[in-house]
Amino acid sequence: MKVSRLIVKHRILILIVSLILMVPATIGMIKTRVNYDMLTYLPSDMDTMVGQEELQKEFGKGAFSLVILENMNASDANKLKSEIETIDHVDSVVWYTTAADLSIPMEILPSKLYDTFNTDHSTLMAVFFEGGTSEDSTLDAVATIRSKAEGQVFVSGMSALVADLKILCEREEIIYVAIAVVLAILAMLIFLDNWLTPFVFIISIGMMILLNLGTNIIFGEISFITKALAAVLQLAVTMDYSIFLWHSFKEECQTEKNKEKAMATAIQKTFSSVAGSSITTVAGFIALCFMSFTLGLDLGIVMAKGVVFGVIGCVTVLPALILTFDKLLTKTSHKPLLPDMTRFSKRILKIFPVILAVFAIIATPAYIFSKQAESEVYYNLGGSLPEDMEVMVANSKLRDDFNIASTHMALIESKTSEQDVRKMTKELEDINGVKFVLGLESIVGERVPIEFLPDSLTEILKSDKWELILIGSEYGTASNEANEQISKLNNIIKKYDTGGLLIGEAPAMKDMIETTDTDFKVVNAISIVAIFIIIALVEKSISLPFILIAVIEIAIFINLGISHLTGTHLPFIAPICISTIQLGATVDYAILMTTRYKTERIGGKNKHDAILIALSTSIPSIIVSSAGLFVATLGVAIYSNIDMISAICMLLARGAIISMAMVILVLPALFMLFDKLICNTTKEMKQCLKN
Repeated sequence: MKVSRLIVKHRILILIVSLILMVPATIGMIKTRVNYDMLTYLPSDMDTMVGQEELQKEFGKGAFSLVILENMNASDANKLKSEIETIDHVDSVVWYTTAADLSIPMEILPSKLYDTFNTDHSTLMAVFFEGGTSEDSTLDAVATIRSKAEGQVFVSGMSALVADLKILCEREEIIYVAIAVVLAILAMLIFLDNWLTPFVFIISIGMMILLNLGTNIIFGEISFITKALAAVLQLAVTMDYSIFLWHSFKEECQTEKNKEKAMATAIQKTFSSVAGSSITTVAGFIALCFMSFTLGLDLGIVMAKGVVFGVIGCVTVLPALILTFDKLLTKTSHKPLLPDMTRFSKRILKIFPVILAVFAIIATPAYIFSKQAESEVYYNLGGSLPEDMEVMVANSKLRDDFNIASTHMALIESKTSEQDVRKMTKELEDINGVKFVLGLESIVGERVPIEFLPDSLTEILKSDKWELILIGSEYGTASNEANEQISKLNNIIKKYDTGGLLIGEAPAMKDMIETTDTDFKVVNAISIVAIFIIIALVEKSISLPFILIAVIEIAIFINLGISHLTGTHLPFIAPICISTIQLGATVDYAILMTTRYKTERIGGKNKHDAILIALSTSIPSIIVSSAGLFVATLGVAIYSNIDMISAICMLLARGAIISMAMVILVLPALFMLFDKLICNTTKEMKQCLKN
């Protein structure tokens, strides 16, 4: 109580300090780098990541792209090659003139090699960059290459995808927040009893969001998914806390005329309930941190931090704002639009056996369909972008004109004999879907010594430690065919060189598939166990955690199952996020009703009356809470052109409504069914069996 009184007493100071903190927070937010390359979150000890490090270390090369030159004669193409080589952070360019003078006709190349890299209107160049796939220097170089001959130059590959993704995200992120704010305000205007309160809430929550985003500078960088979702999710999951404080303050004002004393009491009560409520949400986000694919750590830490800031803002900045604008708030009050829920609650309890029967019937198919949805996820990052983006156009041309859908790189130890490399090359070429295998041996042929090649080419493809071989594939990244092909390529490479490494977007994506498949099971188990323990401690019960988690888990199954039934293929990260975020954020609805049910039972009410009171009094709060999460994420889901962002937000929006329905309909029915068990397994409730 002493702390809450100090908060009330020094409210002006709190507002001044908070406003001052907005300055460094804004600077921190601007200075925090955003990482758009999801492959960098793979474990560093995987072969693909080790190989990428070796490529950078031994060759000074990081990213790689195939560049398509369309409707350009050989002379102009050679001129453009020279220009690309002079671009900052371009390491090297491999084209015909890298190995031979332009005065020698390209047609003298082996027909297979010539046809692989040329059509009647296009030619391919391989461009190596000094920096990594998503480094700013690489993205700048991609933009410069594109500007050299607009309409004739098309850059494919991961760096081009990252460059376009960055442009799209930067254009959309501000709109995400604007949509979420506008819709959240509309929802609060409908469900709250004051016309001005929603705007006060948004100011308080907005300051905490800015503090959260600003403090991300301590990490150096965050992922684009975290940047895109952080503000929206923090608004959605912490809006409840502001509503709790407001309702508590209004309740205290009914018995305490002194507004400062009323607010001090409201702060104390709100902190107790919000702190407990926020723990489950934090636990959901913290569970993501246990993913070996460290994107989960990135999102989990930032969002857990955001929830903590939300709690702090709710009991410091918001009370200060409410007291500051008290006169205006008093003038803008109106009657609540939500009706009394007693009659509706009686109807629910009357048909509880029917509700239980429906619940039992849908549980199994919901689980089966959700597992189907998880197995149908896609991993191709390009699949989340609009088809008219530059990289998508380039990839389409590469696939349609050259029948190349992905490109791998093999690092073979330089000590491997030329004879073994030639044998290996032939075996690699014979694998289904391999379009070309380009190394020093394949360029010169069997009868010409490698020593005859110019130094400009050998320096690009060979170092003291490694020889670099490019492998073109007809199979798209993350497809079953590509993954099978990569396994066969690795087997052959390891046969001739046990230390050989296969790297590139498709091999890394295969690693991601295997990694995230394990991650999903681990994260899901951790989130369930953590929240089970929290509920058990909060409710002092053994049975209640099982009941509450079962209700929300079935809601999650239904949510994911709808994606399967509607034929919607989700990005791989979506089910992982939903399994933890929906559980952590919406189990609060169940805890709210459960706590009231326990209070009424311990207070002497019989089973039916206790559940009726708990249900009728909880419904308004649950509706407002779920509406906040629903509207804040639905607008982003509809607007976003990035399917990865859109899919996660759509699942969250749908999940909020499904969890709300499950808690309002199913949880009271389960209380009716298991009341005796609950009383026997919950502290202080055994005496309730007499009622």
